[in-house]
Amino acid sequence: MGEVNDWKSDRISSAYRGENPMVITKLKSGFAVIGDTQFLPGYCLLLPYRYVNSLNDLDYQQRTEYLLDMTIIGDAIQEVCSPKRINYSIYGNTDAFLHAHIFPRYTWEPEERKFNPVWQYPKNKWTDGKYHYTDEKHLGLKNTIGETLVTLSKSAY
Repeated sequence: MGEVNDWKSDRISSAYRGENPMVITKLKSGFAVIGDTQFLPGYCLLLPYRYVNSLNDLDYQQRTEYLLDMTIIGDAIQEVCSPKRINYSIYGNTDAFLHAHIFPRYTWEPEERKFNPVWQYPKNKWTDGKYHYTDEKHLGLKNTIGETLVTLSKSAY
């Protein structure tokens, strides 16, 4: 029997198998998932249905669907969490496959953080267990984002 977090080593395949607990819902281009850390409540990602290196590896139709789904996740976060803005980022430097980060940004963030990329937050925001997603603290948020995503994606396609 595997470890409790085996799903983290293959997030897309584990989502297909129903073993990735972070999956919110399926969208046209991939899986909407809630972020492992929630120091910015509502942080989500979009995982494509198949591993590709970058957005450029998708054909034009797939890119269009992926980027639209990414913004639909942003719309859902906006509606549920009421942040000041939504930041989108696609890197792939650490986890070398396409995945999009969708970060809400809030007026209550510390002044020294408001105008910087979210990646410049201190390491403890990413690693300290008190910021990690748990069903006890975040399941309601995850479910509400999911319900909103289903509604929004139906009207988008």
